[in-house]
Amino acid sequence: MNRITWHIVLGVSLVVISAGLYIAQIAIFHNSRDTFFYLFQDLAFIPIQVLLVTLMLNQLLNVREKLSMLTKLNMVIGTFYSELGTRLISSCADFDHHFDKVRGDLLVTGEWTDQKFESVIKSVNRYDYRIDYTKSDLAALKVLLGKKRDFLLRLLENPNLLEHETFTDLLRAVFHLVEELEAREDVTRLSQADGMHIAGDIRRAYVILIGEWLAYMKHLKNEYPYLYSLAVRTNPFDPNASVTIT
Repeated sequence: MNRITWHIVLGVSLVVISAGLYIAQIAIFHNSRDTFFYLFQDLAFIPIQVLLVTLMLNQLLNVREKLSMLTKLNMVIGTFYSELGTRLISSCADFDHHFDKVRGDLLVTGEWTDQKFESVIKSVNRYDYRIDYTKSDLAALKVLLGKKRDFLLRLLENPNLLEHETFTDLLRAVFHLVEELEAREDVTRLSQADGMHIAGDIRRAYVILIGEWLAYMKHLKNEYPYLYSLAVRTNPFDPNASVTIT
């Protein structure tokens, strides 16, 4: 109520001041015709001014809001990879028969440029992922994902993620894998058909994981070099990775 009253008082005051100035102009120069001519000329331009200001302000506000949203999204993505994503990549890679063929492309270094990231992203998107559910430990994967079920649910409830379709798809794929594994009491004794189904679920999550990981690494390199340095030293694709700087 006070805010509305303040706005009304300000508006009325400005109108009164404007009217007073016009009256003073007429009284001093004794030329009401020119005064009203320029008054209507100014009034005629007001709609155009409003249009220009509205468009410019709206565009600036949209850009600012988008930048703020991207910052929040990248914080969420960073939390995901810190809590689960990096370990999940390593776990999924253990089921990949041909992983050695793509491992070399994913050894990110401090010298990578934006062009290098884009080139590798295109390359891994063409990679033929071959997931074999018998190649690694499904029970260990089930335990890992089970411990992070609540964490994934909280991420899925984050409304900001609706602005990032690919990361939302990643969360859905990972959570679906969680549900598939938890629905089976003993994942070490699967039929071949059931195992192939699980392999397909692993592959779905794994493919998006790698692409999103590369995009996130690119973001870190450009915006947070100190975080990028740590991420390079803990690269899940580098068998010789070490957090210790030598």
